[in-house]
Amino acid sequence: VQLQASGGGLVQAGGSLGLSCAASGLTFGNYAMGWFRQAPGKEREFVASISWTGDSTYYADSVKGRFTISRDNAENTVSLQMNSLKADDTAVYYCAAGRILSSLKLVRPEYWGQGTLVTVSS
Repeated sequence: VQLQASGGGLVQAGGSLGLSCAASGLTFGNYAMGWFRQAPGKEREFVASISWTGDSTYYADSVKGRFTISRDNAENTVSLQMNSLKADDTAVYYCAAGRILSSLKLVRPEYWGQGTLVTVSS
């Protein structure tokens, strides 16, 4: 299984950035997908998740209203559109796949991507 994340980079505060994750080696439609992030010196934290069919999403309070997760089961991709970015959003972002949702939140992912760095300058 491979989850290949891309789209990270440097952006000014208030700007936007889109991340994408291409999955291979798994039956994509059988997995819920999510994004997590890890800021320097902090633990990895949940950002957003989306159900198998894409009809349900869940967001961390810190990104609700600014980030949008989506998936394309025909292309085996999951995306994260990030708007109104803040310096606190600076982190390495990881996509993840799993089959356990707790109240729509992806928990205990089975597979992780390699991460892509997002840096927001203030």
